[in-house]
Formats: sequence, structure tokens, C-alpha cells
Amino acid sequence: MHANGDDFVLVDSRSKLNPITSDLVRRLGDRDRGVGFNQLAVLLACDDADARLLFWNANGSVLSACGSATRGAADLLMEQAHTARVSLRTERGLLTCERASSGDITVAMGKPLLGWADVPLARELDTLALPLAGSPAACSMGNPHCTYFVDDLSGVDIAPLGSAIEAHALFPLKTNVHFVQVISRQHIRLRIWERGGGIPLGSGSCSCGAVVNGIRRGLLDHSVAVECDGGTVTVEWDGTGPVFLTGPVTRSFSGMLTAAI
Repeated sequence: MHANGDDFVLVDSRSKLNPITSDLVRRLGDRDRGVGFNQLAVLLACDDADARLLFWNANGSVLSACGSATRGAADLLMEQAHTARVSLRTERGLLTCERASSGDITVAMGKPLLGWADVPLARELDTLALPLAGSPAACSMGNPHCTYFVDDLSGVDIAPLGSAIEAHALFPLKTNVHFVQVISRQHIRLRIWERGGGIPLGSGSCSCGAVVNGIRRGLLDHSVAVECDGGTVTVEWDGTGPVFLTGPVTRSFSGMLTAAI
């Protein structure tokens, strides 16, 4: 499936043993020899939700949040159950998902984490203005985010800047890196360097993190259209409660995993 081009694989293991290992993720994630994706999500049986979700990056590393794959899993489960609302258990807690009248999926992504130890940072700092060139802001949506606000996004060379900040010593678990151009208080243009993944066409959790940091900076209203390379999602945050992410998801194809991979 994909969400505005942010592609992911869903593995349904609700009725069987989870086959996914870090090595298998890397082989499946190889765009030349496997399936190829930005993230992989495994659906598991769950006692207190419609399913439990585990997330992986294409390089075999584990992550705690993925807004795009969460929307994809919700879309699949809603279709199967003929309902417009499901709940999913992730490391971020119990996430409620609903289908909007437009067909888009809304996920309550949980409250952002704003303390330096929650991001986490290597030492105690003000997460609203880090001591790095460009004074980025940081937060966590279950995964770390570092947001730069720039005047002209077209002039930013994403790959070298993003990869350098991702691995900066200030971020012991590395970080996603956002570059944001504010079009208006209700509209931003966002490009992303994704931790463990490079430059994606979009990212749900990064869209949330970028808007949270923009609202904290006083640059944005509480409902923002986030325009990524692959399309637009909507992020809403009242400044205290959970962040709501709304956007489309599309089924690309289905298949069976064989031993050949």
C-alpha cells in the first residue's frame, strides 16, 4: 500500500506465527531484489484492540510509530469488518482510527513528547530551539523528529544535510529530519530525511512532528495542510492533546510470501 507515495508493506499474522525478522525485512525491503518499501508493518492478534502493529524500516531497524502504515492497517481492517472505526495497539498505546466521509483515514496519533529525555536528546536542552545551525526544534511522536524552518525549500540540499543531522551526536537514537517552508498558518510545504530510510515522498509521523513544532513556534494554526512531495495530508493539534493525522491510503497489490525470498 502507499499513502501519497509513502509506500509500506502490511504482513497479516493475526492467525499465525510472526515470520518477520530483521534479516527478512532487509531482503523484502530491497527494491531491486525484493518488494521494496519505506516501512513494513506486521498485524498481530490483540486482546484489547482490533490488531497490534509492529513497525520496521527497510534497513531492518525497528521503529515505534508510522502514521502511513497505521492508516493502511486501519483501512484494511475497516474494509474487512465493514466498519468505519477500529482501534490499533502500538508502542504509542491504543490508537483510534476512523474513516472520514471522503474515504480518507484519520488516526489519533497520541500526544507528542516534548521533553529532552523523551525525544531523546543526549543532554538536557530546550527542545524548542536546539543549539545547532538553523536552531531546529525537536519532539517525539514515538520516534524522534528534528524540524528546520526555512524561507525557500527549493534551495535546501536534503540528502547531505538530513543524513548529517540524523546521525548527529545530539540524537542517541538518530532522528528524522524535516525541512519546512511555511506557506500560510494553515499550509506548509515539507520535505523529509527519514531515519533509516532516506528521502520519502511523504511520512505521516514526520508530518505530525513538523506541525507540532510549527505550532510550538507560534507559526501555525491548529489545523494544517501538509504538502509533501507525494501529496497532502492534514494534521490537527490543539497544543495539549493527541495529534490527529488524516490522509488517503491506496492498495497497490497483494501477494504470498514464499521461501524464495
